Amino acid sequence: MTAKSFSLGRLFVYGLLLVAALFFLAPLYVMVATSLKDAEQIRSGNLLSLPHSLNFESWRLAWSTACTGVDCRGLQPYFWNSVIMAVPAVLISTAWGAINGYVLSMWKFRGSEVLFGFLLFGVFMPFQVVLLPMSQVLGWLGISSSIAGLVLVHCLAGMAGTTLFFRNYYTAVPRELVNAARIDGAGFWRIFWRIVVPMSTPIMMVTLIWQFTNIWNDFLFGVAFSGADSKPVTVGLNNMANTTSSVKAYNVDMAAAIIAGLPTMLVYVLAGQYFVKGLTAGAVKG
Repeated sequence: MTAKSFSLGRLFVYGLLLVAALFFLAPLYVMVATSLKDAEQIRSGNLLSLPHSLNFESWRLAWSTACTGVDCRGLQPYFWNSVIMAVPAVLISTAWGAINGYVLSMWKFRGSEVLFGFLLFGVFMPFQVVLLPMSQVLGWLGISSSIAGLVLVHCLAGMAGTTLFFRNYYTAVPRELVNAARIDGAGFWRIFWRIVVPMSTPIMMVTLIWQFTNIWNDFLFGVAFSGADSKPVTVGLNNMANTTSSVKAYNVDMAAAIIAGLPTMLVYVLAGQYFVKGLTAGAVKG
């Protein structure tokens, strides 16, 4: 293969990647551009046109908590509800999955493989089937329509996935390390904290990012189990987009959609490289 043909081939590949990137980034551009336009330009202008001036009034309305009649706008309370819900749910479900994966891979017992097989049903089971029994459990515990109830629901829903991640990762950890620690007298928790956890950074990052994305973007549990004061940002965004108003404020809706998706976007921008590394770490055993 000549250098010329190689450079042309690479140029062709880069061109295809550029076209694909533009195609997938076009909706984001439309959202940002629309959020910076005023109502007059939205009604008379082109969808792809640039805003005549940077108008951040729609962002203020999307974030503020002002209400006029039945038309309530503002993602601020819903946003902080999602923060209060997502942070503990992500941390608890990740720690729970790490302990489960540690037990099922390094401290196997009779029936552990069967238990793991049943646990995998939670990965593929549609969440709609647990809405009624979960609502009954939350009622019995006295935490229905609360953020605490949403935290519990997301921890239980994410347990199967986090356990799968950690269990498959820990099976690639050399057993000699654990056996040597046992010979030296280390127990269950000491091996976990001193040996296993320091080696779990890649899969820990994958699980944290995965869980945060699922919990922050969840709508089903949010609309089913939240109350008036505990609705997450996805429910608030839906209420804002479907509000009954005489004039549809598309710029405010676009700004609100960007605000709602900004945390997950920042997570992947700042930690995306760790997510890719964590997915591939442990893929080859030995």
